[in-house]
Amino acid sequence: MIPQLAQERRRHDVPPARAQRDGDGFRICRRAIARYTADMSDFSLDTRLEADTIALGDLELCSVRLMNDARFPWLILIPQRPDIIELDDLAPEDAQQLTEEARIAVSVMRKVANPDKVNVANLGNVVAQFHLHVIGRFLSDPAWPGPVWGHGERRAYPAHGVQPLIDRFTQAFAEA
Repeated sequence: MIPQLAQERRRHDVPPARAQRDGDGFRICRRAIARYTADMSDFSLDTRLEADTIALGDLELCSVRLMNDARFPWLILIPQRPDIIELDDLAPEDAQQLTEEARIAVSVMRKVANPDKVNVANLGNVVAQFHLHVIGRFLSDPAWPGPVWGHGERRAYPAHGVQPLIDRFTQAFAEA
């Protein structure tokens, strides 16, 4: 089972004394683990998302992954709930949590990549499982001003170059 690594939220009801940090710096909230473990037990990640992305960690609701495309700084948020295809498939409290986690991801993207613009989108035409794209865009990027989809070929991060980026994103999430 995937451990629930929850970002402590300002409105979260878990006092800091009941939480601890894991090795990656994300905050593990014991009450959040108990509350969401049942829903997560049936969750599975779409094989295409797993193949095209690199795991960064988990927030309270979403698995956070880095798109393995060195052309764009690109995060993917995937709610860890089974059978979620559209936004309205989420329970209202999960939809609110997704909004908060998207806001955090945009803040992290701005801190780590310092883009000119951050695009947030949900398409699902190729991968039906609900996932939210958080993409750092630059006036100088190869797809600007158009969308990143369908522009050129994906270029995977080199093995030696991806770990520092993973570390920067992980640290920024831990501090958010």
